[in-house]
This record gives sequence, C-alpha cells and structure tokens, in this order.
Amino acid sequence: MDIGAVAEQTGLPVSTLRFYEEKGLIRSIGRNGLRRVFGDDILERLALITLGQSAGFSLDEIAPMLGTSGAPQIDRDMLADKAKELDRHIKRLTAVRDGLLHASVCPATSYLECPSFRRLLNRAAAGSIGGLGAASLRRKRRGKK
Repeated sequence: MDIGAVAEQTGLPVSTLRFYEEKGLIRSIGRNGLRRVFGDDILERLALITLGQSAGFSLDEIAPMLGTSGAPQIDRDMLADKAKELDRHIKRLTAVRDGLLHASVCPATSYLECPSFRRLLNRAAAGSIGGLGAASLRRKRRGKK
C-alpha cells in the first residue's frame, strides 16, 4: 500500500507518516516511483501508535512496544503504571469539574467567596491538581509524579 493510500485510510497526514518513519516507528518496504510503499501490517502498527498516544504514551515510549521483529512487545507493567497514572489524572479532573460545577451554581455573591471554589483554588496553588505549584515541582525533581 502506498503512502497516499495509508494516509487516506488512517486520516493521518503524509507528513506524519514520514515523521513516524524517521523516528523508526514504521518502515516502508520500498518505493513505487517516488512514493513510499508499506507492508500489510502498517494499519495495525499505526493503530497501536494511535492507541498508545491516546493513553498518554509518548512516541519514545511507544517505539519499544512496537517491537523490532514486527510483533508488538508490550510491557504489561508499563501498561499497569499508565493505567494508575490515568486514574490519578481522572480523579484530579473530576475534582476540578465538581468544583467548577459547584461554583457555577453557588449562591455566594462571588465565586471567590464560595468555600468550595476557594478549596479548589488552594489545591491548585499547592500543586495537588493540574501540576501547578511548588509541591508538584518538588515531586517532579524527585522523580515522582
């Protein structure tokens, strides 16, 4: 399948496919004139890349998962760690959403007078949501998320 057909079937721009090839995530098997040609496994590899990115993995983290022999080599511990990270992120976002929803209907004269919104603001300032604040920076320096 040539690069144009791959782009059309996946919705990915040709430039992205070229970038993935430069990074070693995908490999063309030859050329048809000036156009790169890919093997039958290209759509599955691209689906794995897309799934990995959707889960929050970087391309550098995804590359070893794709394997060198053509068969995926996915580290289950890495998947479990990412799932835990996503759970933490979901909890943070849920707290933010709930705080914002409350503030939107709070009877306080100003959102700054709303105790729930003030707690949300204090958590943001302390770095316990969204990665803001000194506490978050200290955790990052120590290698913790």
